[in-house]
Amino acid sequence: MRVLLIGANGYIGRFVADRLLADPAVQLTALGRGDDADVRFDLATGSPGALTRFLDAVHPGVVVNCAGATRGGARDLTRHNTVAVATVCEALRRSGCGARLVQIGCGSEYGPSQPGSSTAEDAVPRPGGPYGVSKLAATELVLGSGLDAVVLRVFSPAGPGTPAGSPLGRLAEAMRRAMQAGDGELKLAGLGVQRDFVDVRDVARAVHAASLSAAQGVINIGSGRAVRLRDAATVLARVAGYGGALNELDAPPGPLRGQIGHPRGDLDHVVPVAYPYPDGCGSWQQADVRTARDRLGWRPRINLEESLADIWMEAACRI
Repeated sequence: MRVLLIGANGYIGRFVADRLLADPAVQLTALGRGDDADVRFDLATGSPGALTRFLDAVHPGVVVNCAGATRGGARDLTRHNTVAVATVCEALRRSGCGARLVQIGCGSEYGPSQPGSSTAEDAVPRPGGPYGVSKLAATELVLGSGLDAVVLRVFSPAGPGTPAGSPLGRLAEAMRRAMQAGDGELKLAGLGVQRDFVDVRDVARAVHAASLSAAQGVINIGSGRAVRLRDAATVLARVAGYGGALNELDAPPGPLRGQIGHPRGDLDHVVPVAYPYPDGCGSWQQADVRTARDRLGWRPRINLEESLADIWMEAACRI
């Protein structure tokens, strides 16, 4: 099976590439903006015609799109998450390769949900921010394209390679600084939100399964269990061997801010975590993952403690 992977150098894309390369039946070609891609192509600015010519030359059986942006203004998010997917869909329609499309969506497409509930694929999406809006628009383009396509709505990926700017990444960095300074107290803010964390290696397994399946439409990829960020911080402290106190600060309403924690010190210099959680999903999100089980034969295997241990290992190695 020849697979074209778009976005192989991204957070999820790197693990998808590793998973596909481990399958001896897969011939993998990576397309992206970086120098390490097999073929350099910018989806946000490239034309569908140019991509069509490449598809006709390579003739993949599956196209996996892991490319996109998680940060930036509405214009950048639209260009990288929506226009780019429109280019992929149009190129596949024009091409004679007949490839199947596996598109990586996100849980932010759903927006806020009722605490205690599990969000299934038939829920009406109401994204609460420009990121979720741009990803939902991409999903609608894929679903309306007439292609053999599936969208994997990934909830909150965690594990090795977790970006330092993500909530779990910022949490690990704050703890590393506290331990390095010998501080016996770590003040954190915004830990009341609950999210469905799924290890990025399990996400890669889901992509592999989706590539081999005939499933179409939207499929949630998550753990099926919401975890309070405060509890994740407690587990991370145990994994890291941090014996200090974890004290939560109240985060007043206001503009989103970028730090998740800070060592004990003058509160005038506190920059609290963004509150509410800056994905536009409110205080709670939990995936209903029965469709992934039934249609892909997929279940998450890696628990959050192992994911957090890998996040900590990388944070602890930073100088």
